[in-house]
Amino acid sequence: MSRTRTAILAAMALVAGATGAAVAATPADVGIAAIPCTVDYKVQSQWSTGFTAAVTVTNNSAAKSSWAVKWSYAGNQQVTSGWNAKITQSGTAVTAANETYNGTLGTGSSVSFGFNGSYSGTNALPTSFTLDGVTCNVDDGGGTDPGPGTPSNRVDNPYAGARVYVNPEWSAKAAAETGGSRISSQPTGVWLDRIAAINGVNGGMGLRAHLDAALQQKGTGELVVQLVIYNLPGRDCAALASNGELGPTEIDRYKTAYIDPIAAILADTKYAGLRIVTTVEIDSLPNLVTNTGSRPTATPACDVMKANGNYVKGVGYALGKLGDVPNVYNYVDAGHHGWIGWDDNFGASADVFKQAATAEGATVNDVHGFITNTANYSALKENNFTINDTVAGKSVRESKWVDWNRYTDELSFAQAFRNQLVTVGFPAGIGMLIDTSRNGWGGTARPAGPGATTTVDTYVDGGRYDRRIHVGNWCNQSGAGLGERPTAAPAAGIDAYVWMKPPGESDGSSSAIPNDEGKGFDRMCDPTYTGNPRNNNNLSGALANSPLSGHWFSAQFQELMRNAYPAL
Repeated sequence: MSRTRTAILAAMALVAGATGAAVAATPADVGIAAIPCTVDYKVQSQWSTGFTAAVTVTNNSAAKSSWAVKWSYAGNQQVTSGWNAKITQSGTAVTAANETYNGTLGTGSSVSFGFNGSYSGTNALPTSFTLDGVTCNVDDGGGTDPGPGTPSNRVDNPYAGARVYVNPEWSAKAAAETGGSRISSQPTGVWLDRIAAINGVNGGMGLRAHLDAALQQKGTGELVVQLVIYNLPGRDCAALASNGELGPTEIDRYKTAYIDPIAAILADTKYAGLRIVTTVEIDSLPNLVTNTGSRPTATPACDVMKANGNYVKGVGYALGKLGDVPNVYNYVDAGHHGWIGWDDNFGASADVFKQAATAEGATVNDVHGFITNTANYSALKENNFTINDTVAGKSVRESKWVDWNRYTDELSFAQAFRNQLVTVGFPAGIGMLIDTSRNGWGGTARPAGPGATTTVDTYVDGGRYDRRIHVGNWCNQSGAGLGERPTAAPAAGIDAYVWMKPPGESDGSSSAIPNDEGKGFDRMCDPTYTGNPRNNNNLSGALANSPLSGHWFSAQFQELMRNAYPAL
């Protein structure tokens, strides 16, 4: 069963006296089909005279080509403006009907819209909703669904008011490095990159060991544990360095030997007090958009994965199973601006994410948010130029570096992509994470101001913080530095800056290394490689003498500390 983002029983009349109050229902003892529809009404922000609300409607009945949701207020609330629905109000009664672009609402599908409103006195939440005249959040017998017994304890932003788990294994490696104690207490992601990682590899900590250690770190406060779910069949179809153990057709093994055991461990009531953030399958779904078909960047392996559907099925299955655990927060990997920031990738990627989030029993309510720049190097914020600048009669978009992209950095991309995801049907309350573990680009090479205005290229190249040769370069990049330290709620729409990729862990080997981990040799990790269409046939920019992906790379760790911005 799928759970809404803040599953509080619909039968409870709640007063929205603080930001984040919500009304929702969760199917439990009765089957999902017995509840014709669910409505998640959430007050996102509130002030003395007004508020912003987000509503997600899930249809569990026959598919619809148009829809209308209705509710009534107990007070004097008035809707003043809305988006993603045509909202009208007569007295206390409100009707939200579909726009022309989001009228289709299939069985098991969801749609989200939002609005601003005014009020005085008490902003009481509505307690009853209908979808096309059918009462939602109740079973067919007319009684309010009792829910799972214990309402989900999900919060709007899991990072708010919480500390984040420090992986003892990574921390020890960092502390053993000269100067490493300066960052060894930072939280990083725990990568479950193969089936064996669930129980621990080579005597290392398995998932339960990490969760047990998290309980010790938690004490009486709140604690987030960050897990990377990363073992799809045919993993990383456009990159050899991070290929995985499962072949393209092994979707059943992915489900039963990988996702199911992880879900079972996370569902152990022993860990119910932890906030478990999952980063679901990095570098998978965007490949179906950018590296398939007739595109010059296409690879046969990605065409195979698009044709067999196992990326979509695998992600959908993971979201559904993990989303059934009330204290799990699923964040889907969403590439980075230098991958899907172009017009022909941006909307298409959001559509593929929606397809995956509604596959294999999952719904959009199983997605708490998205993460960008995972294990990548895109600068958080380029301050020395903007996408709207013009130099010598040419737009910044015409520069060789930007190359007609709509975005120059990760923050602007993540905020814009969040809006696109809501437009295609994800809940309006989704939040974004940005991996800042290696995108600081500090040190002596960091520009102090804009470049020369001789040409648009001198202007952009002279001012950009990101010093990669090409934005498509991704393996062990020379000159990179630690970025912003992990921080909760740093910007609008951003749940946190995180270090999901542990600094010092290699992206891939610079030469072929035999191994039993399924990892190949990718020339993009070879500093002598002169490139391919995905990096416009430039040098790879990779560091030399790198080990297998995920293995400790001391030289890179030292460079990341040297070039950290903010500086250590």
